[in-house]
Amino acid sequence: MAFTISERCTGCGSCRIECPVGAISKQENGKSRIDPALCVECGNCAAVCSHGAVDE
Repeated sequence: MAFTISERCTGCGSCRIECPVGAISKQENGKSRIDPALCVECGNCAAVCSHGAVDE
């Protein structure tokens, strides 16, 4: 199962920068969203999220 981003996301973009496959995009509200079809479950996004917004 792919990672997801919760409401705790502040939109800082750290996860988008660290995603090696470009599975994370910026939504209209400025927050990030992970495309589960592209996510390879590497965990880079969770490792860099200082707000604990990335859930497994």
